[in-house]
Amino acid sequence: MSAIAFVIGQIGVARTVIFRTIPTTTRIQTTQIETIETRRSRSRKGTNTQGCENMLMTSRLRWHRIARVALTLSLAATWGSTAPRSTLAETPAGVARVRSAATVPPVTAAEVRPHIEFLASPALQGRGGPQRAIAAKYLRDRFEELGLEPLFADDSYDQPIPGANRAADADPPVIGINVGGWIPGSDPKLKDEFVIISAHYDHLGVRGGEVYPGADDNASGVAMMLETAREIAAMTVKPRRSLVFVGFDLEEEMLWGSRWFASHPPWPLDRLKLFITADMIGRSLGNLDLPTVFVLGSERAPHLQTVLDETPVPEGLELARLGIDLIGTRSDYGPFRDRKIPFLFFSTGQHGDYHTPRDVAELIDYEKVARVSRVVLSIAVLVADSDDAPEWSDEVAPDLAEASAIHRITELVLEADRTGERSINGLQRFFVSQVYAKTGNAIRLGRLTGAERQWLTRSSQLLLLSVF
Repeated sequence: MSAIAFVIGQIGVARTVIFRTIPTTTRIQTTQIETIETRRSRSRKGTNTQGCENMLMTSRLRWHRIARVALTLSLAATWGSTAPRSTLAETPAGVARVRSAATVPPVTAAEVRPHIEFLASPALQGRGGPQRAIAAKYLRDRFEELGLEPLFADDSYDQPIPGANRAADADPPVIGINVGGWIPGSDPKLKDEFVIISAHYDHLGVRGGEVYPGADDNASGVAMMLETAREIAAMTVKPRRSLVFVGFDLEEEMLWGSRWFASHPPWPLDRLKLFITADMIGRSLGNLDLPTVFVLGSERAPHLQTVLDETPVPEGLELARLGIDLIGTRSDYGPFRDRKIPFLFFSTGQHGDYHTPRDVAELIDYEKVARVSRVVLSIAVLVADSDDAPEWSDEVAPDLAEASAIHRITELVLEADRTGERSINGLQRFFVSQVYAKTGNAIRLGRLTGAERQWLTRSSQLLLLSVF
């Protein structure tokens, strides 16, 4: 996850946010671009692993020192059989079909674990420098094994990311690689519309002689992406819209990989109906006792709130909706949000091992990663099968779920302080108590006004910055 500082209102306080929440049981262009339609008729060509140059990463640690709080995602996955596991039968042509989220096959902890263990292993050296090419090859090999179509030009799974020109007469160096594949939709009228499921695969590498494994950040998200791809590829009846899977490089370098993709897409971006990304989904916000995954972005597309309500949540997991303005730009959703493309961002929140050598595979909650993966899979399939696609809204309505989420966090912080599990000073205790009381009042009244949401946004930013 990229650590980026933000300014809170006029007080000029750098803000970065972590979040964890509520036990709601909501159910949930400088280069020519070739279109997928043109490339589908071509035979696949072999691809060679491209070398990646070492990247400058010192800015990441500076941001981390400024912003002690951040969202994280994590996910692990095991590569299993590609035999069909869908319970859906073939549907005669021209007959409308409805796929319930309950029929989507489950992702298991045993399936996600191997991906995380491999990507966070010592051999991958924190997926920095040359080892990023090994991680890219791992994604490419998985996509090819599943039979995913290559996403980029020349029937390639790779999208090279150029760096700055060092000489006027030389081509820019390749500093990273986005890896992408796709599954064509089954509906002739909707197959040219797309849903992206993504995760960044890079991390901080080796610093000061120590490896930063990045198990939660973001091997966990990659595991989710690979296992959702496997499940969808195995379906007898594919979703109506096309599903796209992208592993972004250089997220830790100011989201450069996703920014390059958004500026150089394989098809016009108005055909992208939903962008999903996950970053740090295998731990817990501040190591609090929160079986929660935070979902951000639905406030910008009301249809997505309905989708979340219709999505079954696995036992042992809670979904908590938050507005993206509570955290700013924290991961690869940023370039798509800026283009007003509906998006969802999944994270279980930042913890004390974020951006340290202690972010290891042994500390991952693999069951949580699997549960989050099931939710992402269900949502992606529901949107891909729906007659109506999400649409961007500039207006953000106050959502009582946000108050519930912050209320839940403050409740747990106060309880941890009371039992001695977490120590906060008197000023922090007073502030946390005030936020707890005011959010509790909003919950009792059953409403949150626009002015109260503004207060909640600022209070949440200060809370997450000062307490975590």
